[in-house]
Amino acid sequence: MLRRRELIAAGAVAIAGPFSVDRAYAATPANAIVMGKQIDDIVALDPAQAYEFTSIEVGVNIYRKLVSPDLDNLSQVRPDLAEAWEVSSDGRKFIFHLTKDARFASGNPMTSADAEFSLHRAITMNLTPGFILTQFGFTKDNVTQLIRATDSHTLEIELPKPAATSFVLYCLSAQVGGIVEKATALAHQVKDDLGNQWLNGHSAGNGPYQLTSFQADEHIILDANPHANTPPATKRIFIRHVKEPATQLLLLQRGDIDLARNLTSDQLRSIVNDADLHRFTSPTTNQLYLAGNEGYAPFAKADVRQALKWAIDYEGIQKNIAPDNYIVNQAFEPTMILGALTNQPFRHDPDKAKALLAQAGYAQGFTATLDHPSEHPFSDIATALQANLSAVGIKVSLLPATNKQLVTKMRARQHQLVINQWFPDYFDPNSNAQAFNANPNDADDSPLKIIAWRCHFHDKELTDEVAQAAAELDTNKRVELYHTMQQQAWDRSPIAFMLQQTDVTVAQKNVVGFHLGPQSDFIRYDRTRKV
Repeated sequence: MLRRRELIAAGAVAIAGPFSVDRAYAATPANAIVMGKQIDDIVALDPAQAYEFTSIEVGVNIYRKLVSPDLDNLSQVRPDLAEAWEVSSDGRKFIFHLTKDARFASGNPMTSADAEFSLHRAITMNLTPGFILTQFGFTKDNVTQLIRATDSHTLEIELPKPAATSFVLYCLSAQVGGIVEKATALAHQVKDDLGNQWLNGHSAGNGPYQLTSFQADEHIILDANPHANTPPATKRIFIRHVKEPATQLLLLQRGDIDLARNLTSDQLRSIVNDADLHRFTSPTTNQLYLAGNEGYAPFAKADVRQALKWAIDYEGIQKNIAPDNYIVNQAFEPTMILGALTNQPFRHDPDKAKALLAQAGYAQGFTATLDHPSEHPFSDIATALQANLSAVGIKVSLLPATNKQLVTKMRARQHQLVINQWFPDYFDPNSNAQAFNANPNDADDSPLKIIAWRCHFHDKELTDEVAQAAAELDTNKRVELYHTMQQQAWDRSPIAFMLQQTDVTVAQKNVVGFHLGPQSDFIRYDRTRKV
């Protein structure tokens, strides 16, 4: 771990001292980019375990995969460590031809043995993101037969059952598909953990950067991989944990950081005319939703679920609370994802909501609790929803909570109404379709316990359609299935999708090349530089 003196030399700035807005006060090093970001979400950095916004974002700048999202054409994946591939006509066998010029940060060349080891490792360990691969039927018992290196630069993957080709490729492009150096991981394994403990504080990848230092809730330092195929534009990325957006803005204004990642709408409006700063923006797949639990009697009725959707003032919430950070989106598939519907069938109509409640037997309304994250903008949105629902007779008590408390309560199915945010696990429509609609077993011991299950939303037709679409090899037919599912969910689901997030990063005017994207694993540091 780096000493304090080394951190300062690396481009960190001391926290002590008054916050005075003086552009001449400090300048970050010319060969480093200093980023202010909330990074206390990190649980793990090992690609077989990383599952948080920040850990995925950092990991994609350290590890390469067989294939990667095409940053210029989001409907495609592009070659990465695999230069080319073939897929059998039945959609079950993939043959990947790997590049021969990729080297790990250690200097050792990558071979198909490293790719085989990495995928075996992710499936065998089966940590939090492991399901992205195991959902195809891979297990620790069959993986050695189904994923195999056939020569030094050829990898074959045989699926236990057919699946849509794009579905498979997007899952391989997720962070869990990151290729680690086999020799380095095994050299540091402890009690057969395949290097997991070591990889949560170090790296063994062949991307543009390597991990130099990580201290939870304090900092991350990435240094250029000396053996990267394309050297990054800036040698060092210093990510400083700055929890409060207001502090990020102050540090940015006085020159102590180059990028601020978590500014609110109010802060963005306050600097709109600041000539010393500029913005990088990108629509994301993160969605904010309101969900009713069908285990609570009122929401078991379809008319009540519809009333919720007509009671919400979508446009008013977006314009008045989060105009710079969100757009209105009412479908479970975010825009940019294959098969997403962009029309908005619901609007703020209190009279229609009241009529639906009366039709359901709740002419006098009812009471409900609303769990929500305590921070902005969720707290303000919760207050707005409280007013919207009160206007139609639903008296809501607000229950602010930390994200951990909120998720724990949802997983126990103890909520009545909840506001939360969700992002797909991979850039394919199956991720959200499954999360919000698939519930094959509503019992407490169900093996699939994502959002539909947590809300007791048990719809056999939608559950079956999710599985059907995942296995459909014809892309046009697959799109039609997702269109049908979104329309059915509008009619039947207890989940009202409200907003879709826009990512905004504010930078010093001399910083260029920072690449945002729709998900954390699209964010790239390697072209970021100062001019």
